Amino acid sequence: MKTIERRARDADATQSRSSRYAGMMANQPFAWAFIATLGVLVALAIAAAVASISGVVFSVFAAAFITLGLDPLVRWFEGHGMKRGLAILTVIVMFVLVIAGMLWLVLPLVISQATMFIRSLPSMLAELQSQEWFQEASSGSGGVLGTIYTWVTDVLSDPNFWATIGGGALNVGIAIVAGISSGFFIFILTIYFTATLEPSKAAIYTLISASHRERVVGYAERIMLNVGRYLSGMVVLAFFNALYSLILLSIVRVPYALVISVAAFFITLIPLVGTVLTTVVMTALALFTSPVAALIVLVAMLVYMQVEAYILTPKVMSKAVQVPGSIVLIAALAGGTLGGLPGALVAIPVAAGILLIIKEVVVPRKARS
Repeated sequence: MKTIERRARDADATQSRSSRYAGMMANQPFAWAFIATLGVLVALAIAAAVASISGVVFSVFAAAFITLGLDPLVRWFEGHGMKRGLAILTVIVMFVLVIAGMLWLVLPLVISQATMFIRSLPSMLAELQSQEWFQEASSGSGGVLGTIYTWVTDVLSDPNFWATIGGGALNVGIAIVAGISSGFFIFILTIYFTATLEPSKAAIYTLISASHRERVVGYAERIMLNVGRYLSGMVVLAFFNALYSLILLSIVRVPYALVISVAAFFITLIPLVGTVLTTVVMTALALFTSPVAALIVLVAMLVYMQVEAYILTPKVMSKAVQVPGSIVLIAALAGGTLGGLPGALVAIPVAAGILLIIKEVVVPRKARS
C-alpha cells in the first residue's frame, strides 16, 4: 500500500514539474531559450576540453586496459598460494622486465632491420622483376602482373607518397617524441593502476547507491574479468603467432624476418582477420625469396591457422569473453575506424560487456514489463 502511495506521489510531482516547465516555456520563451543555449555552450566547451586532452584520456584508458589484462596473471599467482601483495609485486616486476627487454634487445634490432628493409626495397623489387618465374607469370597473365609491378614501383619511388605517409620529417620527429612520452606515461600509470586496482575499484563502488551497489558491482566485476581475460588471451595468441612466424621465415630464409614477425604480432591482435592478414603479407614478402618459399609459408600458415582455431584459441580463450562472430567483425570495424588498432582490440570486450548487460538486465526487465 505504501509503495502504491509513494509511486502516486512521485507521478504527481513529475507532472507538476512538467507543468511548471511548460508554463515557463509559454510565458518566458526568451529566458528558456537563453538557458537552453547556455546549456549547449557548456556542453560544447566540455567537449572541446576533452578533445584538447584526448592524448591524456587515451593514455589513461590504455593503462586501464593493460592493467585489466595483467589482472588475470595476478589472480593466477593468487590461485597458486601467493598472497595478493606479493602477486602484484611479481607481476609488476615481470612487466617491467618485459618492457625493458623489448627496449634494450628487440627494439634496436627492429629499427635497424626496418631501416635496412626500406633502403633495400628498390633493389629487392628490381631483383624480383629479373627472376624467371616472375617474367613467365607476367607474360602468362597478359601483362597484368607487370602492370601491377609498375604501379607498385611508381608509388614507392614517389617522394610525395612517403611524405604523405610520414607527414614530413618534422611531424615524424614530433610523433616519435610524443609516442615516447605517452608510452612512458602509460607505463607509469599501468604500474600504479596494477598496484592500486582493488582499492580504486572499492572507492568507485562507494559512489553507487547502496540499494543498487551489489548488483552493479557484480556486473562490473564480471565485465572487467572478461575484458582482462580477453586482452591477455589475445596477447598470448599474438605472441605464439609472432614466434611461429619468426621461426618459419628464418627457416625459408626470408630477409628481415624479425621486422615481419614484430609486425605480425600487432596485426594478429586484430580479431578474426589478423592471422589472415599476416598470412597474406608474409606470403607476398616470401615471393622476394622464391615461389617455393612463398608456397611453404602459405601452407605452413594455413596449417597454423587451423591449429590456432581448434587448439590454441579454445585453450587460451576458454574462460574469456564469448561474442558471436558477426558482432566481433562489426565491433572490430567500428573500433578500428574510431581508434585504430587499440580501438579494434578494445571494441570486442566492450561489445561483450554490452551484450552481458542486455542479456541480464534489459531482457529480463522487458520480460517483466
